[in-house]
Amino acid sequence: MATILIAEDEARISQFIESGLTAAGYSVSVASTGSEAIAMARSFEFDLMILDVGLPVIDGFSILKTLRGEGHQLAIIMLTARGSSMDTVRGLEGGANDYLSKPFRFDELLARVRLRLKDAAPSASSDLLRHGDLELDHRTRRISVAGKTVDLSAREFGLAVEFLQHPEQVLSREQLLSRVWGVDFDPESNIVDVYIRHLRAKIGRERLETVRGMGYRLK
Repeated sequence: MATILIAEDEARISQFIESGLTAAGYSVSVASTGSEAIAMARSFEFDLMILDVGLPVIDGFSILKTLRGEGHQLAIIMLTARGSSMDTVRGLEGGANDYLSKPFRFDELLARVRLRLKDAAPSASSDLLRHGDLELDHRTRRISVAGKTVDLSAREFGLAVEFLQHPEQVLSREQLLSRVWGVDFDPESNIVDVYIRHLRAKIGRERLETVRGMGYRLK
């Protein structure tokens, strides 16, 4: 499930976009200020940002410059009421992947989101993810463990994708819940731990390490 950050200070617009993207199957978070947008982009690995130019305190161009200067590669679609070609050029030359002026139709925004996510997908991955003796096939939604094919449920598959896309990295329960289930983190929920146990039973307990107080890591 692709994760999208909406940086927009007008609640009516951000709610409209969030509702449409959620219905389209994306995991969506919203930032209403420039500083909040930068902090969220630094804290979580989003696939795409819809970035309003006219944010308070820190505008969209400054956010774009900051994130690209720090090496963040998420796709960015600039969204603004400004329609001048100069602003468009400034955004694209600053590292934006696309530019859409208000007012806009949601179906056009959705088409641009899908296109930019497709552009940003690693071309070398084809349909396979590999790490050690694990190989995951997106087409069949199966994982091969030391040459033996194992069937996964939808949630187990989502977890496996996250770990194979980020091998050797610690993924917190909050990150896994947001990316795989697409809901806000509930500290009282143990659903991530339950499905980690299910996945361990299928790929081997020793492959998924518990990092106390932090989360889990694919070794």
